[in-house]
Amino acid sequence: MSTFVLASETADDPQVEVRLKRSSQAKRLSLRVSQLDGRVTLTLPRHASEAEATRFIREKADWLRRHVARFEVDVPVGHGAELPFQGQMIRVAQGAGRSVQIAADTILVPGPPERSGARLTAFLKQAARDRLTEASDRYAAALGRPFARISLRDTRSRWGSCSSEGALMYSWRLIMAPPEVLDYVAAHEVAHLEEMNHSPAFWAVVKELYGPHTAARGWLREHGSALHKYRFTK
Repeated sequence: MSTFVLASETADDPQVEVRLKRSSQAKRLSLRVSQLDGRVTLTLPRHASEAEATRFIREKADWLRRHVARFEVDVPVGHGAELPFQGQMIRVAQGAGRSVQIAADTILVPGPPERSGARLTAFLKQAARDRLTEASDRYAAALGRPFARISLRDTRSRWGSCSSEGALMYSWRLIMAPPEVLDYVAAHEVAHLEEMNHSPAFWAVVKELYGPHTAARGWLREHGSALHKYRFTK
């Protein structure tokens, strides 16, 4: 697979590397920006020349730079930083006592500042487990199919999964997304208890459990990758 580098035109423009991939199935040139890491791929039909690819990339330069610019560098989380919690931005500040507390738009983290990342991670994981367990229980009851267990991970490739044994796995970073998005992912994975595929029958189960899901799916495609930029450890 060859690459093309779209050079920066100004100091503020990001340089963009575009991977060129040929496909016998492609009918036209098409650009894709990965929602996980911002990597850009241009798919070309077999007959297209690299000169055509270069011209196409330059025509789309402004669009490409706008999309790639959304993939910001990691944000270290500590006192004074902001991070999303259930879809709302909150500021991290020094707290008192023994437990992490949320007060209005502030999350208060007690203890030494160098321990704030670890304490925030533990708090977010527990909040995610509580919400995802509640949502999974609710949807499983509506479906009439119990699940085996729930586990949490910090996965970049998927927001959740359901094994053939009925074990549900979720990314704990879903607690940073809006509540309706977390609920959608729970409904999606619980629906796999009945349909272990992504057939029309599966999506019918998701709609029955959750309702219209286009907006929630769109939010994950548009904003989900940004949840991974928050770094809680040095």
